[in-house]
Amino acid sequence: MKRALTLCDIYNYKPEVLDFEGEWLDSIGKPELTGSWIIWGGSANGKTRFALQLAKCLARYTRVAYDSLEEGLSYSMKNAIEQIGFADVRRNFTLLDKESVADLSERLSRQRSPRVVIIDSLQYTGLTYSEYRKLRDSYSNKLFVFVSHADGHDPKGNVARSIKYDAFVKIYVEGYKAYPQSRYGGGKEYVIWQYGAEQYGH
Repeated sequence: MKRALTLCDIYNYKPEVLDFEGEWLDSIGKPELTGSWIIWGGSANGKTRFALQLAKCLARYTRVAYDSLEEGLSYSMKNAIEQIGFADVRRNFTLLDKESVADLSERLSRQRSPRVVIIDSLQYTGLTYSEYRKLRDSYSNKLFVFVSHADGHDPKGNVARSIKYDAFVKIYVEGYKAYPQSRYGGGKEYVIWQYGAEQYGH
């Protein structure tokens, strides 16, 4: 049984908070560098583009690994990374080419391992909800961001829906716009790709 926390323990708790600015502050607030987030949306709506934009933002603050389980290193992934432009954060960004959860766990156990892991997509991990919780709790000093397929306006599958309820930040993507719900404030929609959003006709 864990020790009960006193008021002194609570007041002395010093979370590691990311000092987001601009449109990221407006959308997400100032998030803590721990726990889990989830991004979901239909195919060809901008999920991966948004996840990569988020990866670049996070890489300004800490080391980020993007585990592309679904696509891996491919021509379209290369193009997306080049279009977004990671040159200024290259020391903090790593693309993992379809790395399994077991290998990812081994990577996270090493010194100087990434503080943020973006997993694209959740459905390719094969994780159960209990395995997700074990992963999250085993690396409680990490931030996990899961990208999920959608079933209508909800994440697809029981595991994804359960993670949605657990996540500190929930982001629905449709028509190249992201609609965040965050425990850290924010809440303003984020435009992923202006032309695509205009063509979609929001």
